[in-house]
Amino acid sequence: MRMGNQGNEGKTRFEKVLEMSDEEFRRLCGYTKKTMLSMVSILREAYAAKHKRRGRHSKLDVADMLMLACKYWREYVTFFSLANEYEVAESTAHDITVWVENVLITNGEFGLPGKKSS
Repeated sequence: MRMGNQGNEGKTRFEKVLEMSDEEFRRLCGYTKKTMLSMVSILREAYAAKHKRRGRHSKLDVADMLMLACKYWREYVTFFSLANEYEVAESTAHDITVWVENVLITNGEFGLPGKKSS
């Protein structure tokens, strides 16, 4: 008999994390649920456009790609560690993080603060 994850089989990491309280979610991810859902929506659109006519689909769901990138940004873990946790290649973990960053920055809704103009 398996203990622990009863009822969680088949769920993505992101779906499991969404079940946390708002405070726990923010502590884990660094963002509110509303912000993360907005990011996922933007990434889903970009992923659909990218794979409209070409390309193999990723092993990870788009929301889990965001979780991978957030873990990298928040904890500065190595890509080797992320690759091991998410069961992808190290280069794939890097590529996912770069893609997520580029899509969110290009969208304009999210980005790094710029230099203050004097």
